[in-house]
Amino acid sequence: MGTVYSVSQVNSYIKSLISKDGLLARIGVRGELSNVKYHTSGHIYFTLKDDRAAISGVMFAANAYALRIRLKDGMKAVVEGSINIYEKTGVYQIYATNIRQEGSGELYERYLKLKEELEDRGMFDPGYKKEIPAYINRLGVVTARTGAAVRDIINIAKRRNPFIEIILYPAKVQGDGAAETIAEGIRALDGYGVDTIIIGRGGGSIEDLWAFNEEVTAQAVFDCKTPVISAVGHETDFTIADFVADLRAPTPSAAAELAVFDLGDLKEKTGTYYMTFSNSMRSRIRNDRNRLENLALRLKSKSPSARMNERRLRLDGYYDGIINAMSRKLIRYSSRLDLYREKLKGADPQGRLKNGYAFVEGADGKPVKDVTKLHEGDTLKLIMNNGKVYTDVRKIEEKKA
Repeated sequence: MGTVYSVSQVNSYIKSLISKDGLLARIGVRGELSNVKYHTSGHIYFTLKDDRAAISGVMFAANAYALRIRLKDGMKAVVEGSINIYEKTGVYQIYATNIRQEGSGELYERYLKLKEELEDRGMFDPGYKKEIPAYINRLGVVTARTGAAVRDIINIAKRRNPFIEIILYPAKVQGDGAAETIAEGIRALDGYGVDTIIIGRGGGSIEDLWAFNEEVTAQAVFDCKTPVISAVGHETDFTIADFVADLRAPTPSAAAELAVFDLGDLKEKTGTYYMTFSNSMRSRIRNDRNRLENLALRLKSKSPSARMNERRLRLDGYYDGIINAMSRKLIRYSSRLDLYREKLKGADPQGRLKNGYAFVEGADGKPVKDVTKLHEGDTLKLIMNNGKVYTDVRKIEEKKA
């Protein structure tokens, strides 16, 4: 047996062989895309296949950011880049630097050129955008007579407002002369007097949607006095009509929702507004009534009669206060007088005489207060309760200390 190598050595060797191949270093591969996955990192992973084989592919974020188309399963494309092996798994794949849709390169260049030209002319300027009316009665629609787009618009518009009037201009939306019929439809509905116009169709390739990338369509949208909503293709499809229109909707269904107000929602909002207004008015009336009653009370309190009554009450209060104060003083003075009266009673000589005491006067008529001033034989006058007694002093005894 010859030399034994590790898996990593084999994969590394094969990679070196592939890297040296000038053809594989810069190659374009045609096929159909499948398993397209936009990773959160910005990388795009995909499989490129034909009816007999398939090859894995990746486009790194740096190149993916510059990609002008949105990749999707089933798209026929030409992938440009290099082929090499991923050593870790031993799987070879194509590392894409550019991907263009097969057969649409020329159309896409025309699309970019016209877009740039119209943008330079100011046709995309937000200053020209008209506001979409919130409430409309008549809706104009420019699209094919049959198909999912017209059915979706009618169904959703009628569901939101059963009374909406829908004027359909059946236009050719694909192929030769489609752009001219779309422009004619826009002008016809603009002159008819509708409130809002929806132009659109279902999704498709760039060839299918090309009528909405023509200058004649863009000019008709720009010149239209009626607000125009563009609803061409699916959410990821953008046409020149989308940029010129007053509003872009991602789908025809979304356009109907944007153009037609929801009658049920309007009724609910109206009911809410009515209740809010009624409650507000009742509260306002109640507050104003209370304020008027307070002002009436204040006015009444400031009237001359009210002031006179207030002063009468104040005078009555003063009068009662004076009377009460005088009564308290009289009671206090009367009590004091009774006290003085009792004291006087205790000092009344006549009262003492009634109790058996006598008042002694000398011959000179003066009260006798000191026995040392008397002499035997002196005449004394004893004044008693019911008369007087005259007596002579027979004996004198002094009080011993």
